[in-house]
Amino acid sequence: MSRIDEIIGIARNDGRTTLTEVESKEIVGEAGIEVVEARLARTKKEAGSIAREMGFPVVLKIVSPDITHKSDSGGVKLGLNNVAAVGRAYSEIMASIKQKEPEAKIFGVSIQRMSPAGVEVIMGMSKDAQFGPVLMFGLGGVFVEVLKDVSFRIVPIARRDAGQMIREIKGYPVLQGYRGQEPADITALEDTLLRLSSFIEGTPEIRELDLNPVFAYAHGAIAADGRVILEHQHHGGDSPPETP
Repeated sequence: MSRIDEIIGIARNDGRTTLTEVESKEIVGEAGIEVVEARLARTKKEAGSIAREMGFPVVLKIVSPDITHKSDSGGVKLGLNNVAAVGRAYSEIMASIKQKEPEAKIFGVSIQRMSPAGVEVIMGMSKDAQFGPVLMFGLGGVFVEVLKDVSFRIVPIARRDAGQMIREIKGYPVLQGYRGQEPADITALEDTLLRLSSFIEGTPEIRELDLNPVFAYAHGAIAADGRVILEHQHHGGDSPPETP
């Protein structure tokens, strides 16, 4: 049994369709996509020792299947430089979540290294009733939220499609290196889209997937956050559909 099946099985046994960030990133990593490793800490003490092992600075994020917008609930702390700061951040996150999301089921916090800044892009997949899985690419951050500057292709894609998806968006000049920035590694972005396409094709249990942000560098690209939602299981006691 592959690690991907194992993680999907754990979520199924818990009766949930939403994978945690730690689970999502692990299965995306298993698919050969570069991800920033995230580890789960269940206590403040564990958070401190994982952070020390990983090396500072680190990011802490709440891990809960019930919280989608982690930042809005005070569930994210960036740029923590020592164990004391991690401990404080852990307590602040827990206090904020208790207040803002009292019903949420909490698994702990995820800890990951701060990634060097790169150009932020987003990659994802959703399923269309007619065409099946559709891959999406765009610039991350405000570009997606406000400008809806994204391109789409039906899975599976070939390298030519990946290249077109990247070059089609209006924000493509940002990736070519603007104002003296180094151009982003377009081949690495194509590789990531291709791996995503074959992963989706081989894992029909996935209903929705988001990698946001993926940092595009002059050499390589790495996903700093990931979210995977599974299909509902179709047998007897089906739970009602979740609202996004």
